[in-house]
Amino acid sequence: MQFTALYADTKGEIYDAPGYQAVGRNGYDHAVLKPEDMIELPAGAEVMYLPGRTALMAKKGQIEPLANSLLAVAAILPVGYTRTHLPAFNRQPAGPQLPLFGYTAVAAYKDKLYAAAVKTDENEKWHPHRYNTADIKNKVKQLSSRFTANRLVEHLARCTLEWNCCTAQNLFYHRWEAGIPTSPACNANCFGCISLQPAECCPSPQTRIQFTPTPEEVAELGIYHLGDAPEPIISFGQGCEGEPSLAAPVIAEAIRLIRAQTNSGIININTNAGYTEGIRAIADAGLDSMRVSIISAVPDTYNAYYRANYQLENVIRSIAYAKERGVYVSLNLLLFPGLNDRPEELAAWVEFISQTKIDMVQLRNLNIDPDELLAIMPASQGKPLGVRRFINVLAERFPQLAIGNFSKYQILRGV
Repeated sequence: MQFTALYADTKGEIYDAPGYQAVGRNGYDHAVLKPEDMIELPAGAEVMYLPGRTALMAKKGQIEPLANSLLAVAAILPVGYTRTHLPAFNRQPAGPQLPLFGYTAVAAYKDKLYAAAVKTDENEKWHPHRYNTADIKNKVKQLSSRFTANRLVEHLARCTLEWNCCTAQNLFYHRWEAGIPTSPACNANCFGCISLQPAECCPSPQTRIQFTPTPEEVAELGIYHLGDAPEPIISFGQGCEGEPSLAAPVIAEAIRLIRAQTNSGIININTNAGYTEGIRAIADAGLDSMRVSIISAVPDTYNAYYRANYQLENVIRSIAYAKERGVYVSLNLLLFPGLNDRPEELAAWVEFISQTKIDMVQLRNLNIDPDELLAIMPASQGKPLGVRRFINVLAERFPQLAIGNFSKYQILRGV
């Protein structure tokens, strides 16, 4: 089974290249893609060309670039799928920085497209066909007319209609996990931040919230959603905000107001967990679940990405306190082939998980220009093991650890 390489012309038309083998990339390493690397391109995936990137492919096992006018092609995966290889390309001298997407190697075989990925969770609730439906504008209008004085509804309406945010839309669909942003400020300067980027960098796909809501505004939406929505979760810490723990007084008071009205549902925070005092206040108020955004358990690698005013040790202390308070703790692991699966990274993850006793690892394809990320990272101390091997080692080493992409409502309710 040999996968055929793809390329695009300068107009964006995509073609296959008969006789040429598809090539993938893991960090800086390139290799011909094998059957065990690939799955059929899942429904909801998108295929695009990469401007200023010359396609790489192999002829009889020898990897070579095409003409500069023949561009590399990548797939963007739906949630529930974790990429194992990056697309292979040579960046041209004038090649622009790529937008913030999770670029995945893609190829053809017998008139079908395949992606270098592994299915890591069931995505029924998060499948694209459940969002941006014909009635979403009417649902936004209905809720906006119900909560006319709540600024969060207006903000989340924009998230829903302009940025197609799934957790924002779930508030208007009145189901599952709904996001409630709270914080315009942040204590990190993430290289791949999706709500705030330097002007000279790639544009952010959404705009950060411009105000701090009141506890009453937060609680009003929390009570509404948790009261009778199916499998309801409200989450602080969305892509359209900074670090929610910096708004700890607002969130903690809102949780108390919510729980005075209803004990239903799950209250979650997505956080970098660097501000331990804020996490303590929120956990003490009655937090149920915490997802910690993290890219590495190696301090130098962690610092290179987050560029924060706290240290990884602060994150560990926050997790320890949350666990003491009975909070279910997951990691939002920002996964990048050729980084997390380095031998030194895997060793650090084993130590980190052993120490913190987290409950779950949620895999997230890191949306970033591959060359730009690797340029700021410490050099690898050994050849990467591969994403599949990385996941398998964690599963073997920690059989009690849940590994997937999504929080499971019934498990959270059992905490």
